[in-house]
Amino acid sequence: MTGAAGAEARAGRVLSVNVGSRRITDYADGPGGQTGIDKQPTIDRVAVSDSGVDGDYIGNRRVHGSPEQAVYAYAVEDARWWADELGRALGAGAFGENLTTAGIDVTEAVIGERWAVGGAVLQVTKPREPCMTFAGFWGIPDLIKRFTHHGAPGAYLRVLTPGTVGADDTIEIVHRPDHGVTIGETFRALNGHPELLPNLLAATDLPDRLYAKIKRRVRA
Repeated sequence: MTGAAGAEARAGRVLSVNVGSRRITDYADGPGGQTGIDKQPTIDRVAVSDSGVDGDYIGNRRVHGSPEQAVYAYAVEDARWWADELGRALGAGAFGENLTTAGIDVTEAVIGERWAVGGAVLQVTKPREPCMTFAGFWGIPDLIKRFTHHGAPGAYLRVLTPGTVGADDTIEIVHRPDHGVTIGETFRALNGHPELLPNLLAATDLPDRLYAKIKRRVRA
């Protein structure tokens, strides 16, 4: 659905903007064990662009930090599920997310949909894939398996219009493609459900390299 009326019905808000500083650990996959996964909320408005989130450290640019992964969003509703599952508190930034959101179903976000957030316009590009750095950060050896099974990966976003974002900004969905391919479906297709891969070919806003990989797998 596209248009202002439909977008208002799906509006959410930013609970927190989170940035990470450089840390050296024994579990990170960045050169020399560098990572910026330990993100903390900031009270400041923060600039976002295709270079990423201002002040946010990226430890491994081989797999993070491209324009298609400039911003990472995770829903507080999904974070609460994990807090209950693990029996421990998970504050803003615990998933390595830049934006902790509320009132918007990130798993059901459609690939290519656009969010107006503060002074920026962001576009949903792909789900996050869990990694050993994430598992090490939480201290849960089987986290990749559990995170994949639960299927609420959060969403990466590219920055279409640079601007500043801050806590309590409204997230308004200003455009939603008609193909209906969601973050959740994409994640499932890439993780154990190859029968869903042909559906992803309708989502032409997927990052080019990922889209080409999906085409190869479908044609194999």
